[in-house]
Amino acid sequence: MLKRLGWIWFIAMIALGFTMNGVAKASGDNSTVIDEKYGKPIVATGAALSASQKAEVEKELGVDDANNVEEITVTGDDLVHYIPDGNRNSNMYSSAKITRTDSGGIQVNIVTPENITEVTADMYKNALLTAGIKNAEVEVASPLKVTGHSALVGIYKAYDNSDKSGDKLNSDRTEVASQELSVATDLAKKEGLSNDQVTQLLTEIKQEIANQHPATKEDIEKIVDDKLKDLNINLSDSDRQLLYDLFDQMRKLNINFGSVKSELSSLSDKLSDKINKAAGDKDFWQSVKDFFQNIFDAIRGLFQ
Repeated sequence: MLKRLGWIWFIAMIALGFTMNGVAKASGDNSTVIDEKYGKPIVATGAALSASQKAEVEKELGVDDANNVEEITVTGDDLVHYIPDGNRNSNMYSSAKITRTDSGGIQVNIVTPENITEVTADMYKNALLTAGIKNAEVEVASPLKVTGHSALVGIYKAYDNSDKSGDKLNSDRTEVASQELSVATDLAKKEGLSNDQVTQLLTEIKQEIANQHPATKEDIEKIVDDKLKDLNINLSDSDRQLLYDLFDQMRKLNINFGSVKSELSSLSDKLSDKINKAAGDKDFWQSVKDFFQNIFDAIRGLFQ
């Protein structure tokens, strides 16, 4: 009887193995299906990458077969095309994989977070919304520690290289989106400001622009000032002016942030939760530090 049960168990395990193998193969097959509406995902790699670095980046971006993606190279010429005040001789390392979608908004995943030192996933998302991109899955990678700015250039080029005319991006919008990313990373370096706080500030200003439809630069300045006060963020006059100029350019371009209200709202809520959690964690560890400090002070007092 036990021997028979053993055989039944053995056969069941074999059958289960075949079933799971089939599921795994089916799942793998789905990942290589090419969307005939949008074409292959586009992989934009930095021109400064060596052959081995490029292979490493493609592996990080999940490119198992080069035939399943369209590859483009991002150069210094592309940098100055999309960011006029950029340096044509800059080394381009950060790379991106762009998969266009019908829905789902913009999803950004930095697959090598240890090597993208300044630009966060939410910063990329915010800039891409400004540039006019609505639905896409974007992955960013670099084999070296870099700021991450050239990946944005690669994303722009991917859209402009598309055969579909509707994918082309407005050059004025990409320029102001690149400026936004530069302002975001600059402000995030200021003492007392985190990446999340800066991104939340920019996101909520866009929300107010969508709600209020400012007609003048003075309207923009009031929105910026009110939002800085709401979020309890103190900036120097020069940094405040950076925001005035940035969002006034967006006003002049008549960017319709109302069309991405839900995306902005979702991003703002997410950032608010992260900031509140970080503040709570900071308060907790400060209370732990204060607790032990009080104990040490009490012990020290006994010997004085």
